[in-house]
Amino acid sequence: MKKLYFGSNLKMYKNVHDTMEYLTKLQELTADLDRSRYEMFIIPSFTSLYCASEKIDQNLIRLGAQNMCWEDQGQFTGEISPLMLKELNLQIMELGHSERRHVFGETDQWMNLKVKAALSHGFTALLCIGETDEQKEYGISDEVLRTQLKIGFYGVSPENIGNIWVAYEPVWAIGVNGKPATPEYAQEKHHVIRECLAEIFGEKGREIPVLYGGSVNPGNSNQLIVLPDVDGLFVGRAAWDAEKFNVLIRDAIETYNNQ
Repeated sequence: MKKLYFGSNLKMYKNVHDTMEYLTKLQELTADLDRSRYEMFIIPSFTSLYCASEKIDQNLIRLGAQNMCWEDQGQFTGEISPLMLKELNLQIMELGHSERRHVFGETDQWMNLKVKAALSHGFTALLCIGETDEQKEYGISDEVLRTQLKIGFYGVSPENIGNIWVAYEPVWAIGVNGKPATPEYAQEKHHVIRECLAEIFGEKGREIPVLYGGSVNPGNSNQLIVLPDVDGLFVGRAAWDAEKFNVLIRDAIETYNNQ
């Protein structure tokens, strides 16, 4: 039975107090879940990372950062070095979120530099990919996803497979006005991703966890978690209440186990 992944990126919504209250509650509610079968992770804001890393048991909830510079040090005002994040004992680097790409102009080539830097420092590189509504309309979604994967992982050794995750987040499905992908569409794109990972890394590439994110909610999470090529859920605002996220996780697990 494959391992299932459940996580969330808190974006720029919770301050330090709110984040700690949320993480403490989520850790308490989910402590009984077998972490060898169910991986939990949360990616808070930068200002919350120190307190979170000091007080949260990362055997229960793995912590990550929302972005990272590819250089260890230098004249990069406003950036965060991987060495600085390593001091916090973080485990995950989220790279390539659509807001980083489309709001802040980060390129596939930048993602490649960041992925390599994250892996070189022992982090799990969580590469986010996804097509825009316009690209979907043009019928080039598969090409976009393959390009983001092939450039993002260019020159990355198959030896790093154990520290790579991919999150498929169609840009048109994210945010307040996002429209979730249908289970059929999500499975189709996850299969494209799985095949491309095998092209890049060989057959072992199929073992890389591929998570779905994009307006995941209690109404569609159970349908998504049972899809053959979906290994987990990268949940947005539906996860930002610890009690509701706990319910979503347990419902998804029960549905998966009963299929």
